[in-house]
Amino acid sequence: MAKKADELTPMMRQFRELKSKHPDALLLFRCGDFYETYCEDAEIASKILHMTLTHRNKGAAQGEAMAGFPYHALDTHLPKLIRAGQRVAICDQLEDPKKTKTLVKRGITELVTPGVAMQDNVLENKENNFLCAVHLGRGAVGIAFLDISTGEFLCGEGSYDYAIKAIDNFQPKEVLLERRRRNEFFSRFPARLCTYELDDWAFAEETAEKGLCDHFAVKSLKGFGIDHLKNGIAAAGAIMNYLEFTEHKMLGHITSISRLDTDNYVRLDTFTVRSLELLQPMTEGGASLLGIIDNTATAMGGRLLRRWLLFPLKDVAKIVERQNVVEHFFRATDLRATVSEQLQSIADLERITAKISTLRVNPRELRSLAEALRAVEVLRTECLASDNNDLIALARELDPCPEMRDRILREINPETPVQISKGNVIGDGVDAELDDLRLLHRDSKDYLLKLQAEEAEKTGILSLKVGFNNVFGYYLEVRNTYRDNVPETWVRKQTLAQAERYITPELKAYEEKILNAETRIAEIEQRVYDRLLRDCQRIVVRIQRDAALVARLDCLLSFALVSLHRKYNRPVINDTTALTIKAGRHPVIEARMDYGEVYVPNDIHLDTESQQIMMITGPNMAGKSALLRQTALITLLAQTGCFVPAESAEIGIVDKVFTRVGASDNIAAGESTFMVEMTEASNILNNITARSLVIFDELGRGTSTYDGISIAWAIVEYLHGSSDRPSAAHPRTLFATHYHELNEMAERFPRIHNFNISVAEEKGKVVFLRKLVPGGSEHSFGIHVAEIAGMPAEIVRRANIILKKLEEKGNGARNSLTSSEQSAGTASAPAVVSEGLPERKGTAPELSFFQLEDPVLEQIRDALLSLDVDNLTPIQALNKLNEIKGILGN
Repeated sequence: MAKKADELTPMMRQFRELKSKHPDALLLFRCGDFYETYCEDAEIASKILHMTLTHRNKGAAQGEAMAGFPYHALDTHLPKLIRAGQRVAICDQLEDPKKTKTLVKRGITELVTPGVAMQDNVLENKENNFLCAVHLGRGAVGIAFLDISTGEFLCGEGSYDYAIKAIDNFQPKEVLLERRRRNEFFSRFPARLCTYELDDWAFAEETAEKGLCDHFAVKSLKGFGIDHLKNGIAAAGAIMNYLEFTEHKMLGHITSISRLDTDNYVRLDTFTVRSLELLQPMTEGGASLLGIIDNTATAMGGRLLRRWLLFPLKDVAKIVERQNVVEHFFRATDLRATVSEQLQSIADLERITAKISTLRVNPRELRSLAEALRAVEVLRTECLASDNNDLIALARELDPCPEMRDRILREINPETPVQISKGNVIGDGVDAELDDLRLLHRDSKDYLLKLQAEEAEKTGILSLKVGFNNVFGYYLEVRNTYRDNVPETWVRKQTLAQAERYITPELKAYEEKILNAETRIAEIEQRVYDRLLRDCQRIVVRIQRDAALVARLDCLLSFALVSLHRKYNRPVINDTTALTIKAGRHPVIEARMDYGEVYVPNDIHLDTESQQIMMITGPNMAGKSALLRQTALITLLAQTGCFVPAESAEIGIVDKVFTRVGASDNIAAGESTFMVEMTEASNILNNITARSLVIFDELGRGTSTYDGISIAWAIVEYLHGSSDRPSAAHPRTLFATHYHELNEMAERFPRIHNFNISVAEEKGKVVFLRKLVPGGSEHSFGIHVAEIAGMPAEIVRRANIILKKLEEKGNGARNSLTSSEQSAGTASAPAVVSEGLPERKGTAPELSFFQLEDPVLEQIRDALLSLDVDNLTPIQALNKLNEIKGILGN
């Protein structure tokens, strides 16, 4: 049972009061040199951090649970708590315990949640840490994103689909929603999101707009281009309210808010991002496209490259602008080397500016800022000297902030410690008093020896010694032999058996100076550092602009480096609907091949006039899926501005990329493999345009053969369009299938063409050539794949027998379409008729080896034919007979 308020100690009453402000957060309560947790918080923290759980008032019946750790271990333990899904309120001492005789004043200085973390060890260097807010408004959904660690702030509004896509791509760590509309929210948005519910007032449109205007010190939001996005503004306002609620009030680095406009970028839905493995591999030990092409040297560049992959461009001119810089780096060896070297020395400027604004930046980070600005100046000089107009334009915007850079380099020691409290942060020559105190501190021993020598010479006390104790500080010790030589101005403090100890005014004055020197040095260093930090806050906007430009330069250089290393070539980007790739390669598979292996390239051509749909058949493991994915990846790389793994490529701008590949259950949502297939296929068919790229791999395999063929046929027919659907989108489509019946569609629809991945048979074995050739294929070679996968030989042999029988029974069983259906342009999937295998019977059939229609009899025949009768012993014969009896089920 919890103690009553009048039974609690003053400190525990203070704890309960602070805990009541954030009851859903784990409270870290600063107590001296420790952060302590109590009651339920202690039980949670002890499990997550593997700490010993103890109790206050040990032995008392009502003792509270307690667990804690040293305050300097906060950076170690806080990330563990956040990653475990905890919201953590940090309660610090707001006054020096030495200067108060009452209970130390404490307060919550920060509420750390997954979406507002700023600690380096919680954040990922090359990933944004977005906080999101969703406002289910009138007629539209408002959405906003803020990365408090960089100051990037975005908002927009649109349909539910618009908001879901934005969340999928930005992958926020925390999502804010309205408490009273939680059911509506969770019926529309993914359940996997980490959410926090706010009261309705936090999303009020009027107060949101006023709050944003006040923060940015403007009269209206027109200058940001978001004034008409009322629902988006409400979401952005909710984020600002949440920051105040979580004690984040120093927000000088949030200097702008931008419109989230996805219309200018290629649409990639969740399924496509996942199945193409753009950011993460789908299997353990795999690789992603980002992992292959990321040669960025800076954290800002890494975050921007991630964004570029998720938001490829649709504007030809902007893509060409990026390509021009990539090509210049590709060819300009010296410039490439210089830029690469300078980028290596540039720290995370975006997050440093956030720390400067929130007064969290440490001396070493401030020094790294100056070093980065020095590198920025070199980058500016080198790029201005190039003959590339786009690089020159970028360089002109770079601002090395020379005054502040030089001041930091002058005032902060090169070998500065991380913490200001460690001392020796401020350089010599910055503050005269600081220099004097340091000299005093460094030379104190020499000074005392000099004083000792001078006094000995003046007094003739040859055995004079200077000493120190904690009772009366520095003293002069005189042996009794020289007691008569002691001057009258000396004050006796202690008498020993063989000597006496004295103090002098000069010695006491020096003592006060030397004992207070360290304290005074720390005060002056803190004062100088704080002044420097305040002045750095004035250039935050300039540094943020530099960070954005450096990130862009880093990404373009990364494209050049991967293109040079992997032998990528510049694609042609235009506004046509052609998509032509010569000798294309899968960038990830190629990069992970063993030394000496050569990737087999393939050609692809799609357009909306003559070859809109490529129907691709071929054996399992021949490379159909790789071909489909590499086409999508080459297209996306081209539209980010990167060169592509192909001899040449012409990419007519793609506005959306849709993929339906693989098969998986969504058991948690109660969806089968087939349901997932149909949901993803529906999303594609409801959102395609004439500029879309659609990729289907093995559609329909989640259901029966007949249903699968019928659905696949109908979908391909829909994508192709017909005379009764003249407004059909005609998207460029790659359709890989095992349903060889779909090859018939090429004869009936003019823009469908059959292709297959070729194989060769040598000595009864199948050799995968991995080459795309015209024409359909009638074989899948699935049994061969089973064999090379290690399937037992008996099963492989039996499967071949069954396959042969099925093929014999299936011949001539397919019905063709009627001529009236063809002329009407409403071709439907052919009815495929095939007899199944005879069922095994529970009783022994009549043995007839002349008409083997039962698989059981075939097994018995095979068993008998394998016998070596001439060498069979009676015991072996009986065992074989018993084995055959077992086959019959008796």
